Amino acid sequence: MTVLVVAVIAAGLGWWTVQRSFPTASGRTDVPGLAAPATVYRDDAGVPHIVAETDADLFFAQGFVHAQDRFWEMDLRRHATAGRLAELFGESQVASDAFVRTLDWRGVAEQEYLLLDAETRAAFDAYAEGVNSYLDRRSGVELSLEYGLLGLQRPGYEPEPWTAVDSIAWLKAMAWDLRSNLGDEIDRALLSAELPPEEVARLHPGFPFGAKPTIVDGPVAAAPAAEQIGPIGTDAAASVAPRDEPLAPGHVDALASLASTLDGLPELLGPEGGDLGSNSWVVSGALTESGLPLLANDPHLGPAMPSIWTQTALRCAELNDACHYDVSGFGFAGLPGIVIGHNDRIAWGLTNMAPDVADLYLERVQGDAYELDGTLVPLTVREEVIEVAGGESVELAVRATDRGPIVTDISADFARVAEDFAAVAAPGEPPASAEAELEVSLQWTALSAGSTPRAILALNRARGWEDFRAAAALFDVPAQNLLYADIDGNIGYQAPGRIPVRAAGDGTLPVPGWTSANGWTGFVDFATLPSVLNPERGYLVTANNAVDDGGPTLTSDWDLGYRAEGVERRLGALIAEGRPITGDLMAEIQLDTRDANAEALLPVIAELDLDGDAARGARLLDGWSGAADADSAEAAYFAVFWRTLLDRMFGDLPEATRPEGGDRWFSVVHTLLGEPDSTWWADDGSDAAGRDAVLAAALEAAWAEASDRMGDDPADWRWGRLHTLTLEHSSFGSSGIGALEWAFNRGPYELGGGSAIVNAIGWDARLGYEVDWVPSMRMVVDLDDFDESTWVNLTGVSGHAFHRNYDDQAELWRDQRMRPWAFSVGAVRETSRDVLQLRPPGD
Repeated sequence: MTVLVVAVIAAGLGWWTVQRSFPTASGRTDVPGLAAPATVYRDDAGVPHIVAETDADLFFAQGFVHAQDRFWEMDLRRHATAGRLAELFGESQVASDAFVRTLDWRGVAEQEYLLLDAETRAAFDAYAEGVNSYLDRRSGVELSLEYGLLGLQRPGYEPEPWTAVDSIAWLKAMAWDLRSNLGDEIDRALLSAELPPEEVARLHPGFPFGAKPTIVDGPVAAAPAAEQIGPIGTDAAASVAPRDEPLAPGHVDALASLASTLDGLPELLGPEGGDLGSNSWVVSGALTESGLPLLANDPHLGPAMPSIWTQTALRCAELNDACHYDVSGFGFAGLPGIVIGHNDRIAWGLTNMAPDVADLYLERVQGDAYELDGTLVPLTVREEVIEVAGGESVELAVRATDRGPIVTDISADFARVAEDFAAVAAPGEPPASAEAELEVSLQWTALSAGSTPRAILALNRARGWEDFRAAAALFDVPAQNLLYADIDGNIGYQAPGRIPVRAAGDGTLPVPGWTSANGWTGFVDFATLPSVLNPERGYLVTANNAVDDGGPTLTSDWDLGYRAEGVERRLGALIAEGRPITGDLMAEIQLDTRDANAEALLPVIAELDLDGDAARGARLLDGWSGAADADSAEAAYFAVFWRTLLDRMFGDLPEATRPEGGDRWFSVVHTLLGEPDSTWWADDGSDAAGRDAVLAAALEAAWAEASDRMGDDPADWRWGRLHTLTLEHSSFGSSGIGALEWAFNRGPYELGGGSAIVNAIGWDARLGYEVDWVPSMRMVVDLDDFDESTWVNLTGVSGHAFHRNYDDQAELWRDQRMRPWAFSVGAVRETSRDVLQLRPPGD
């Protein structure tokens, strides 16, 4: 394969071959399927601004343009969401496919398609027709260079026609990656095998109501996590009694294996963790220079090449009964409409609300039936066949209870969980029958047909607050915090989502499935979900922090509010100064690198009695502002110190529970700073004991590591040398073949920021310092003049390697710059570099 890539890219024929997939961006082209001409304006970043006369033609043209720019990505996504990656890449993808087939993302998408209203269905169908119109005229490397490489493994492969279900299925991947707190539940259970409940609670602190901001004002209280840990009896009592005995080693092994299994499942938006979230805030006109609102958003997701997002504008030549859209923003290739952005009247931003919407159940299964309230109920059984490129097909029998699929069949890991959770969920109680086997099932809101496809287009058409709330009521999975602003000066917040109401328990541990006393009794009424319009304080901030305490229980595992606090601190300072807020100031806040973790630790370090390398480290940190900037030597050293400290204090915990270093661990260590004699202040590597001694040992060890990594002179140190981002192609970026990685990857880029920082360029302390979460795009919308809005994508519009718009925004993003966001007709025409007219044949 290396020889092929070198030949394609480096040889004389290579550049012609690569360019064959580049889209036509100017001139005129006949496009069967259009009812009337449509026009695609592109600026120098290649961002398409599509103008058409009807909704059908508008979405047809969007499908055509998305296929031009990103069809490989679209094809890959639909294979992933249908559990068909092994068809493309062979045996290595069978496990992922088995998981997706078991959860049946594709089947749920098919059900959702049937439930669409006529208008939404027509839009999704028109989009698919536009994609297929483009596919009809190209194949192989004419579609994308990747198809030439795929042909080595799958000779003769031709993409299937696109369908509306392919578009809807991508929403299932969104829902999975933004799902809930399964990782935290497993982590708590693993820790409970080693520690008493009060220490588990210490390592899983609840949201600090009263100390960190909530989205909606109001006093809030929450039960500590420790009260949710313990065996659940067969009476399915809502309260959980403390466990007298720790989990047996077998339980620990099974839970650790489950954690590993979940980590290995498809992560199409980014890895699960505290940095998978977003920032968004909105400021009313009373606080802005223009007198009208400003809205900012930067979703934190896993980095990808090309970016997860693509920029598009959809404009009706005239808003009328046949055409309803004048909208611009960020969406997904493969999905019609705009997910985040603004239309001609309103703007909206999204952040992950992350409610607890998934539960595991222990089941007693006999043959093809499962026990429920003493009666055997038939399982539903579905046969799946996974085709494997270059290998034998794999048959899979998917069994399900009324609550959801049995996940034990996916791998032996889940089977062990079924056995080992028995002692936890129902201690001392044998199965009802000697023939019964213990299995695990999963109930998850995304496994029932929902209305999110309708919500996206309803948001795009919304004309005001009531329309916005009506659209939010349809946004069921994944539940997102929705921020709002309009040209009349209103700002608001709405919590949407299908949030389960549990008959018993709180969803923090698996419960017995053989009694109807457990399970979901319904869903929270949308009317009771938190909402606010024009708050008195004049702004709203959502950063995955807690919503409030006055409504229904949503989760026990909020982000702990460091980013929200950082945004509110900056806004509060501007307001206190009486300084009118501008779009530039909103963008500046997005780049805030203040590290609240450093600010908490620096005063303690400054008071230590140190010598040697530890003293050198303390002197370096003396006077540092705590800003994690890319060129900061102090930030580099502090990051090494922080990682060292976590490893030395918590390295003896079970492997799957060790600190990744984000907001949760900020809170844990900050609390322990006030308990200098706690037994957690122990370092077996240096025999240090007590807070001051452990901090000193970590400072000394960090100086040695920093010197090894960056040289002996701290003047040469900088955070960006350690904290680098490589944008990896989702298919070939980690192939291990140098020529392929050179062709498709970009970077590394040196970056600042960090975990639980407003500029949330996260890293995992278990793995190193490299970037694994990023602000996947940034935008600031100006409701006074949409043409004054700004935006930037992580990479570029194009999915074609070597196209000028493949990575042209990456350096802007790295350098923390924004692009102008033309919206009005005049601004679009003035900034257009290319104009393509799509015409019906014979027109």
